[in-house]
Amino acid sequence: MKIGIIGYGKMGKTIEGIAVERGHEVVARLTSSSTDEEWSDLNEADVCIEFTNPASALENIKYCMENGFSLVTGTTGWHDHLEKVERWQDKYKGSLFYASNFSIGMNLFWQVNKRLAEIMNNHEDYVVSIKEIHHTEKLDKPSGTAIITAEQINKAIPDLKGWKLSEDNPDVDEIAIEALREGSAKGTHIVTYESNIDTIEIKHEAKSRNGFALGSILAAEFLEGQKGFFTMDDMLS
Repeated sequence: MKIGIIGYGKMGKTIEGIAVERGHEVVARLTSSSTDEEWSDLNEADVCIEFTNPASALENIKYCMENGFSLVTGTTGWHDHLEKVERWQDKYKGSLFYASNFSIGMNLFWQVNKRLAEIMNNHEDYVVSIKEIHHTEKLDKPSGTAIITAEQINKAIPDLKGWKLSEDNPDVDEIAIEALREGSAKGTHIVTYESNIDTIEIKHEAKSRNGFALGSILAAEFLEGQKGFFTMDDMLS
């Protein structure tokens, strides 16, 4: 498979290394300073993989949909525009795979999170909160992963009315999310249920970028030759 990488920073280079190990060829390596000629290299790609930043992601997604490029994107921070992106995919009959977190371990964590929240719905003495820790270069806050984690809990516990950053003084019926940016942290997510007598906690901690990179390549392999809007649930099922 021929892969075009949009966003050739630390993650893009990790993706390239694992892609080559798996027998794929990288035909484009694009950054914000790439020329039009360099962008034309995407014409040779079977699938593009995009990890950039929230400000660039929507433009990159639209560009790929308009030009018929199959795209896997792991950029977060644009989730509020998801309906717009779904309309682009439908209009251009494109191929798009989106995940806020490509780690297989994180997706297993989410399965545990949903089940635990269903159990805790019957135990009103516990207050739930989320903490996420990422590197200082991560711009969106809270992380897309933390938002999905909170939405899963909200769905399972109807008395909760949403989430809010802890610094914004959430109400008692909102999940407080503490978002920390520290050094080169790869990504930690902790869900805590606290009562007066004990604490229940689940945690996922990424040790490197490799898990995210491998997951995005597995998604590209899944997406090749398909049309539609896909997520990790489609791939894992």
